[in-house]
Amino acid sequence: MDPVNSAILDPLTGWIVLAGFSALWIALGWYWGRHSDELDDYVLAGRGVGLALGTATAMATWVTSNTTMAAPQIALQMGVWGMLGYSLGAVGLLMFAPLAQRIRRLMPTGYTSGDFVRLRYGKTAWRVFLGISLFYSFGWLVSMGMAGGILIHALTGISYHYGMTVILAICVGYTLLGGFRAVIGTDFIQALLILSGLVVIAYLAIDKVGIGDIHESLLAERPELLNLLMPASIMFLFNNLLFGVGEIFHSNVWWSRAFSFREGVGFKAYTLAGLLWAPIPVVAGFVALATPALALNVPAADMVGPMVAAKILGTTGAILVLIMVFSALSSSLDSLLAATSILVTEDIYRRHFRPRASADELRRATARIIVGLGVLTWLLCAPRLTTLAELLYFTGAFVASTIWPIAAGLFWKRANAGGAIAGMVLGSFAGLISYFAIGFYVAALVGAAVSMICVLAASALRPGDFAWASLAETHPQKQGATT
Repeated sequence: MDPVNSAILDPLTGWIVLAGFSALWIALGWYWGRHSDELDDYVLAGRGVGLALGTATAMATWVTSNTTMAAPQIALQMGVWGMLGYSLGAVGLLMFAPLAQRIRRLMPTGYTSGDFVRLRYGKTAWRVFLGISLFYSFGWLVSMGMAGGILIHALTGISYHYGMTVILAICVGYTLLGGFRAVIGTDFIQALLILSGLVVIAYLAIDKVGIGDIHESLLAERPELLNLLMPASIMFLFNNLLFGVGEIFHSNVWWSRAFSFREGVGFKAYTLAGLLWAPIPVVAGFVALATPALALNVPAADMVGPMVAAKILGTTGAILVLIMVFSALSSSLDSLLAATSILVTEDIYRRHFRPRASADELRRATARIIVGLGVLTWLLCAPRLTTLAELLYFTGAFVASTIWPIAAGLFWKRANAGGAIAGMVLGSFAGLISYFAIGFYVAALVGAAVSMICVLAASALRPGDFAWASLAETHPQKQGATT
């Protein structure tokens, strides 16, 4: 089945929709970035983000290409538990709520998650952490760039490479113009579009196909998808929970928000975001279960979401899906570009090469790095060597190993550098072995377990006594300031 010939929208309509929203995001990026000249304004929105914007940006950022496209793919492969298991990604947001509150209090002038690891565990642990964090960031960037190309191609017939180029160029453009203020502002609008679109799609899908028909077709053609005792699905349930926690605990995407929120906002914003996000992958996954009832031939598993939605809803629905998922992709790509750029600027450019750089120089360097990240992501997306789920869960072997070093480091004085380093290195190694030896659905589970043993054992054998006040490090915050 050729997606070009089966696309619901014609390429001209697709280009019109893309052009309209691209112009809107670029205009908003310019508008919100007019007064983002200083470093804190550009990378952390002045550290004054309130509850409404904070909740919207956290929820919208977590509604990624992986939610809107990989969740249906997992549902098609693993059935009901795959669909429900993906929704456990909300646990990461909920568990990060108390961490965000503590991060803001302990590090009022912090910039990155790397700042915390360096100050808490020392330079060796910091560099191991940076390797994991940057590897994950590029994996996430590439998965979203791929998803943009796949989505646009499936719905409109526009070339994968053209679609992928458009989504990357637009996100780089308005993030470059407006910095974190543009990211926060557009996330609010994108969150409203995502939630509204999902409500409409869920209602129309049930109305047009019917839960009864979907259930009967699954029983007749894919009964394994209804099997609640499928071993791989049960393992995926726990693996995805830990993968989501690891993604959020270590990633500067979420730490940068903790630094940007006003004092007292972080806990409430992440809690509300987790509650709002939880139903989204269930709805997205449910769409894939309608495949047998629709007698739809899906050429690639990671295309099932947009193809089923377009089949059910027709031209108007396809436009709605295109807008909704374009918003989901944008809300995550811009966040990751902003968060990764300041991580590279602060932890690599400044700390390793320009320790006395002024805030103005760091502001300019951040802008250049945003462009560089966009170009590198395009180069990595171009070959499309794997599926979204395979790419996403490969990184799970690494990020789950950071859960215990981060959580213990924030709340437990006894945690020490040796345990953190061993947890990240051995946890990642064990996760990789299980990924290739067993499957993607256990990599994060094994990585987190090994990391936990390392951190707890090292703390018991050689307990530390960390001074929390040492986390309150001074950074350049005004134009021309140096360190």
